Amino acid sequence: MDLGDLIAYNHIIMPLQANTKKQCLQKLAIKAEELSYISQRVIFETLLQRERLGSTGLGKGIAVPHVKFRDFDHIKCIFARLNKPIDFEALDNEPVDLIFLLLAPGHASGDHLKALARISRLLREPKVCKYLRSSSSIQDVVGVLTQPSAAFCAA
Repeated sequence: MDLGDLIAYNHIIMPLQANTKKQCLQKLAIKAEELSYISQRVIFETLLQRERLGSTGLGKGIAVPHVKFRDFDHIKCIFARLNKPIDFEALDNEPVDLIFLLLAPGHASGDHLKALARISRLLREPKVCKYLRSSSSIQDVVGVLTQPSAAFCAA
């Protein structure tokens, strides 16, 4: 699965101004509403329900909240770089500053898992995270996200 198929320029927020996890999720829900026909309230409540199951803060400053909607048409990804790291109840207790929100159709379990795996593989590369944190433009971020992971391993 190629992230270039899931993310576009208008799917990127930098910087996202948020002081708390809840505020961050609310702002992500507002952006998600712009990209779908689902209300930000429904998206936000679904994100909160998902977070109650366990934090989507993976560690190393990264969170990947992900939710499914029965009537959603196709997978979408939103990337946000926060203006400052926030507590996201991550597995390593470190604050989060990079967030990938994944929205998927309820019937797309396989594609949903492939997208999560692709994001996770990409973010395991320290150079990728470094570039995402230091990129000064949305074009740079899209360039990083659409590069094959191997390009960062060799660099």
